[in-house]
Amino acid sequence: MQATTIKIHQNTKSQLDRFREYKNESYDELIKKMVYIVKIGKRNPELSVETINAIEKARDRIKRGRFLTEVEAKKRLGL
Repeated sequence: MQATTIKIHQNTKSQLDRFREYKNESYDELIKKMVYIVKIGKRNPELSVETINAIEKARDRIKRGRFLTEVEAKKRLGL
């Protein structure tokens, strides 16, 4: 994978940090998620509010520690 460096203002970085769902989430992952959300919003505007609400609820669950790890999910699914 080829990488590049971009310059952003410190304030922009701080705002991006608040959108992270977990501590080690990369900026690349975060930006890809944001681009995906924007694309959905453009294709289907009525879903964008629903999507944003679902994301906020998921972020809140993650912050409260109410989520499954990959290992736990595989165990539940019998994989």
